[in-house]
Amino acid sequence: MSAKTRSDGIIIDQLIGFFHAGVAAASPAAVLPGVLPTAAAAGRTLVLGCGKAAAAMAEVAAATLGGAVSGCVVTRQGHGARASTGAITVIEASHPIPDARALAAGQRIRALAESARAGDRVIFLISGGGSALLCDPIAGISLADKAAITDHLVRSGEPITAINLVRRHLSRVKGGRLAAAARRAELHSFLISDVAGDDPAAIASGPTIAARHEPQAALAILRRSGWPISAGLAAAMRAQPAADVPDHPVHIIASGATALAASAAAATAAGWRVLRIGDHMTGEARAVGALHARAALAHAERGERVLLLSGGELTVTVGAGGGGGGPNLEYLAGLLAALPDSAPISALAGDTDGIDGTQDNAGGWFDPLLARAARPDVAAALAGNASYALFARHNGLLMTGPTRTNVNDIQMIAVDPDR
Repeated sequence: MSAKTRSDGIIIDQLIGFFHAGVAAASPAAVLPGVLPTAAAAGRTLVLGCGKAAAAMAEVAAATLGGAVSGCVVTRQGHGARASTGAITVIEASHPIPDARALAAGQRIRALAESARAGDRVIFLISGGGSALLCDPIAGISLADKAAITDHLVRSGEPITAINLVRRHLSRVKGGRLAAAARRAELHSFLISDVAGDDPAAIASGPTIAARHEPQAALAILRRSGWPISAGLAAAMRAQPAADVPDHPVHIIASGATALAASAAAATAAGWRVLRIGDHMTGEARAVGALHARAALAHAERGERVLLLSGGELTVTVGAGGGGGGPNLEYLAGLLAALPDSAPISALAGDTDGIDGTQDNAGGWFDPLLARAARPDVAAALAGNASYALFARHNGLLMTGPTRTNVNDIQMIAVDPDR
């Protein structure tokens, strides 16, 4: 059943359009061409990158950069090139748990960085998702170790900043080490941010950005999350020295603010009064959904027609019987559970990369009709982390496919008392 066949299909169609406007504004094709250096380097130009936007960024780089251009980037499976990347190799690998392809990509990209010489130019293209995709573990840590630790952390409910702090202390390329490997060349970093606050050291665990060296803090996060720390793991993390990262131009070319501004502009043009209620939302997805329900109901009670817009990176603590569903669907389920049947409220939440957690959907949506039908099952869905099945059953999934950008989530709540 499409949105257009529903009672409030017009509003849902609008929300989907506003979401797509945000995604398009943050795409590499929109934000990268005007900032790349176009004059040829004296030597080679190496393009190295990682993340869900890496292939699309490589396409722009291949079409824009002058001189002898080659390199390698790694992206998520299914997010690969759709146009020529010239001599820039694109590797697709698993996400969020690294696999052998991610390891091969990480090692190849590090080797290319180490090959850079004076006169060469290295263009780093970094986007969200790169933490898992660019895999090159420290000595004493195997790929299996790295995968198991990552799987544990992403299910633990730890915030992404904490997870990435651990990741960079397990890596030979994160925490600025990739840039350190290429230090003899002219360096430029171009980042698409998927982290709240847009700290460049946190985007893809900062492979080209200097970060605090704090192995004890990383070990404390592992202990807090319940991971058993062996003597070998602790010794390996403490043994790696801090990275000596060269200063170089770092450009954040798109972020959640880019997408939210475009979504807000589209909604305003469609006649909505837009209220931005948080651009850097973090926390447990269902709890934030319930909090936003109270704000939406307050506007409904005052008879106000408004669109509440927010974004950020929410988390899900997955229980032992986790049944599938990412943070956007858990946010919507938490929101829905806190609304009465009479609420004149529709909502959409989606991840700008097109993937909500590990499923095939970008997120989901509901209108009052879907909300009434789904409400009897929402408590059980939340208890079992089974929001995907809930929204699939009621035809409320937002399906976009890979967008090949990644500036995190967009949440929209439409309050329309007249409907």
